Amino acid sequence: MHTVKLVILGRDGILNQYREGHVTAPEEWEPIPGALEAVSRINHAGWHVVIATNQAGIGRGMIDMSAVNAVHAHMNQQLMQQGGRVDAVFFCPHTPEENCACRKPKPGMMLDIGRRYGADLAQVPMVADTLRDLLAARAAGCEPHLVLSGRAVAIPDDQLEHMLAQVPGTHVHASLGAFAEFLLERDHIADSTAGGLH
Repeated sequence: MHTVKLVILGRDGILNQYREGHVTAPEEWEPIPGALEAVSRINHAGWHVVIATNQAGIGRGMIDMSAVNAVHAHMNQQLMQQGGRVDAVFFCPHTPEENCACRKPKPGMMLDIGRRYGADLAQVPMVADTLRDLLAARAAGCEPHLVLSGRAVAIPDDQLEHMLAQVPGTHVHASLGAFAEFLLERDHIADSTAGGLH
């Protein structure tokens, strides 16, 4: 059975620089060096890329839907200039206090993405820069990947080991570009091996 080639990315700290006060306008959305090119490489290898992002700023009244849409239009424009694209952006607008089913570390967004694409989430890499998102990947049954950018850029070794102990099987990459390299290399090995690899 053919399975869709799908990657789920977090947004802030993976594609763009993480901001404590939320990204509230297009000019605040600053791409991490090399991240947009990484998405383009993933796309060109036949993978769909979908974003799953917590956006509690909506629930807190710090940003409205027109501003969210403007930020994502800007993001898509920047991606297009690098030959990349994001298929869809799934986001949770709720605050932590609302205790919804979609805010990571809960798996709601990923389960929705899996249904939308008819994907077996066990075959879907999910890229995170926080323990919360790694836990969301595990809860959804996705393959967990941590990039040491964004909030993980200066994480001490002991804290990193503690994170990885909570989500066994996590792959660690220096950047989204290094993740893309890993994914494409694994694809190449699978293509050149009879029967392929998982």
